Amino acid sequence: MVNKPSAAALTQIRPSGPLRTWATRHASNCIAALGRLARQPFASLMTILVIAITLALPAAMHLLIKNADSISGSWESALDFSAYLNNDVTVDNARSLASIIEQRADVASVTLVSAEQGLAEFKAQSGFGSALDHLESNPLPHTLVVRPSGSNTEETMRLLHEELANLPETDLVQIDTEWVQRFHAILETLQRAIAMGAALLGAAIIVIIGNTIRLDIQNRREEIEVTKLIGASNAFVRRPFLYSGLWYGLGGGLLALALVGYGLFALKEPIARLAGLYNSGFQAISLSISESATIVGVGVLLGLVGSWIAAARHMRRIEPK
Repeated sequence: MVNKPSAAALTQIRPSGPLRTWATRHASNCIAALGRLARQPFASLMTILVIAITLALPAAMHLLIKNADSISGSWESALDFSAYLNNDVTVDNARSLASIIEQRADVASVTLVSAEQGLAEFKAQSGFGSALDHLESNPLPHTLVVRPSGSNTEETMRLLHEELANLPETDLVQIDTEWVQRFHAILETLQRAIAMGAALLGAAIIVIIGNTIRLDIQNRREEIEVTKLIGASNAFVRRPFLYSGLWYGLGGGLLALALVGYGLFALKEPIARLAGLYNSGFQAISLSISESATIVGVGVLLGLVGSWIAAARHMRRIEPK
């Protein structure tokens, strides 16, 4: 009587599918690459540290621009129009005019500052309160502070300025936006410069990882020759080095986030002290989750590109003799 193998035995000897085999090989190569990096910790740490610093520089500059742009977002009042009315315009007429202007689609709000309110604010802020008490009459006119809506463009802002200036009740319309526009132009220029610098630093990371992988290939030359001698393809031999580049890039990206986070933590107290001197509640903004993921993703991508270029270039030169 022939004994039939059990179902459990058949399951154990059944060959795995191609997808499982592919995943097992890649997982094995990935873990093996991490093990090789761990066996030479100092050299691996130095490479990862250089990559991290190279990634942290543009990330820190981007964070600086982001915080500066956040500060400029609180300067909306600098875009307000100050419409000084004629001296013969009464408070009721000024209030009616404010209501009419506020109905415009390109205007967000209109605030009436009466002549009495303006004089009181000037007394409090100028330091000439006692001298101003001797004035026979209030020389200040009623003022309308017009805040444009956020949908305005530079052209519509110019048209709004002209239309307010042409009103018969207005004597002067004043707006000082040139310095805000200059600030935003400077931020835009810096942002483009950072993008160009980041591209150059990315190329430097590719060179660093490529040179590291080249040295690793040279150290394992005999092993590669033996592997090719038994029929291994270039893609098979190249795979472990690609995973080494992945680990370099991943480690560099994570360490770059740690460096930027530590720098922001170290500056948190001085920034809060400086903001307090200006009576501001400003708090530094950190990197968002998507920005952090982008930094790590860029590090991994550059690691893969650098290792692939180095492996593809030098692998063809190594053939079994």
